[in-house]
Parts: sequence; structure tokens; C-alpha cells
Amino acid sequence: MKLGTFMMPLHPPGRSATETLAEDREAILLADRLGYCEAFVGEHVTDLAENVTSCLMFLASLAHDTKNIVLGSGTINMPNSHPAAIASQVAMLDHILKGRFIMGISPGGLMSDAEVFGNFQKNRNAMFVESINMVLKIWESEGPIDLEGEFFNISTVKTAIPEIGQGLILKPFQRPHPRIVGTAVAPFSQGVTEMAKRGWQAISANFLLPEWVKTHWPKYVEGRAAVGAVAHPSEWRVAKSIFVADDEKTAQSYGRGASGPYHFYFRQLARKLVGGGRGNLFKVDQSQPDSEITPEYLMNRLVLAGTVDNVVDQMLAFREQVGDFGTLMYACHDWVDPTLGKRSMQLMAEEVMPRVNAAIAAEAGPERAIA
Repeated sequence: MKLGTFMMPLHPPGRSATETLAEDREAILLADRLGYCEAFVGEHVTDLAENVTSCLMFLASLAHDTKNIVLGSGTINMPNSHPAAIASQVAMLDHILKGRFIMGISPGGLMSDAEVFGNFQKNRNAMFVESINMVLKIWESEGPIDLEGEFFNISTVKTAIPEIGQGLILKPFQRPHPRIVGTAVAPFSQGVTEMAKRGWQAISANFLLPEWVKTHWPKYVEGRAAVGAVAHPSEWRVAKSIFVADDEKTAQSYGRGASGPYHFYFRQLARKLVGGGRGNLFKVDQSQPDSEITPEYLMNRLVLAGTVDNVVDQMLAFREQVGDFGTLMYACHDWVDPTLGKRSMQLMAEEVMPRVNAAIAAEAGPERAIA
């Protein structure tokens, strides 16, 4: 199992954006030094708590300061931008990173973003599909571009001068395009099946109950089988909120206490999702009242917190519950205490994951472990 990281990010709105943006950069630079394989960063325009307004701009700021880590948009909210802008900006970033880039895409889930961009109460899923289809056609076309859709129109036919490059849009460094992934939130997500049919991979969200996370793999298998392909667990990414500390008292107070960043995260998330009619994500029994979806309830169900020994045990139990997967995406949270935040990332990379992988190899048997 590989180790990556995923940040929404989510910080208390009262914190300075100058500080939180620097903190988020530092987390990814640290992940690179510690050997994390990937780092995905989200974006929102109308949320002071999630103040990366363009994940592509943010990732560009890391391009020359990181060495090995693959950077991913987590995700580009496709209906909120024009397909030509997305195609050209992704292509440019892919060249800057020399292919060290994964394109994460989604319809976007923040309703205030949808409102500000004029697509609130529109069919954002249809907009999403049309947008990514147009982006892919732009990259396939030699140009000039001439695409007409229900939501977007793209043309350079009237003004193109192909022999000097005018009217043509940059192609990505990776051909035909960067790997595409999408976030998976809904239980039994049909979106996962549709992504799999197109050769795209899924990241299961860190705020989804294990009972719902495990429903994503069969849907992925279904999609790959529909196009005559075989699904491999290595293609599945699962995000998880984790805090590792040197002692159990610190692990519980910071990882599950009321003054810690995980409590803030789940308090904020519950307000957004339960208030937005998505409380089903936090319930196995749908008759459970919304009033029971408290930060404490969510942390107990969704956060792995403890010493190295305890987190290893919790990780193996989580994997047994949801099934085998290829990459664990360590969810970044606000650094209330930077020393503890960095130490957790270090312990995760240097002590937890080697022991988790050793246990997985032992479980698989000597022949598979050697292979």
C-alpha cells in the first residue's frame, strides 16, 4: 500500500490566509521529503475556511520546490470554469511539472460556489460531463477548435491562423492526457462505475463511513468489467483522517478533543453536509436523527488516532472492513500545533506504513510477498 496525502484544505475562517496557504505548502513539501507518493489539493471560491481558490495555481507554486511527489488537482470543479480555460491551464501545469501531475475532477459540491458561478439548481452533473468531454476533445484536436454543447460553446474557427499557432490550444506533456481521477462520496456511487468505464480512477472521501467506502470497490469493478478490463486494487485510493502521536494522551486530546483540528473539521463538515441534506453519508441507519451527527460521533467513527501501535492496528482493521486498496490518502488538517501536525505525518510515513505493509505482506504469504 502506498501513502499519499489529500487536503481540502480546511482552516478556521479567522486565521490569516497568508499563514494557512504557507502552512498548506509546508505540509506538501514535508510530504515530499517523507516519501509520500501523491498530494491532492482541493479548491473553492466562496469559502473562507477552504481558501485555496485555484488548486492549479496552488500546485504551480509547488512545482519547483518539490522533487518526487506527484501533484493532483483535488478537484477541479468543472462547471465553475470554461472548458477551454481548464484544458489550457492543465496542459501548462503538466508541462511545468513534466508529467508529475494527476487531473482530479468533479461537479463541485459547494452550493455557494454553484450560486456565484450561476449554476445553482442547474444539472451540474451534466455540465461536468460536457465540460470534461470538451477538454478531452480539445486535447485530441489539431484545431481550430469548434465545439457546441448545451452549456458551453468553444470556437476559434473565425480567428485561427494555424501556421503561426493562433487559435490552437496547448496539449498536455502527458499524452494523450494526464491520468484522470474523481472523488467518490455517495454510497454505492454510480459515478465510480462511470469513471471506471472511462479508465478513470476513484478517491473515496475521508468523511465517508467505512460501511459506505467499501461499496465503492464493487462499483469500480463493475465499470472496468463493462469495458472488458480487469480492476486492480492498486487503482483505488482511499482518504482517511489520521493522527499519530508519541503518546496516547496526546493522540486522544489532539485527535479527538474539542480543541483539536479534527473536531473543528468535523464540526464544519457536519454543518455543511447535514445542513445541505447530505446527512445520509454519516448514517448506516437512515432513520438515525440528524441531531446525533455531532463532531464527537463523527470523530469516533471516522478518525484513526493513537500511538504508532494503535494506529497500525486501526489501519489494518479499517482495511479489513473496506477491502484492499492501493493508496492511503492521509487527510491534511489545520495545524493547531505545527509540531504535532508534522510529527504525525512523520510517524505515519516512517513507522506506521512500513508496519502496515509488513502485516499485509505476511497476510498475503511468502510467494505473493516476493512477487
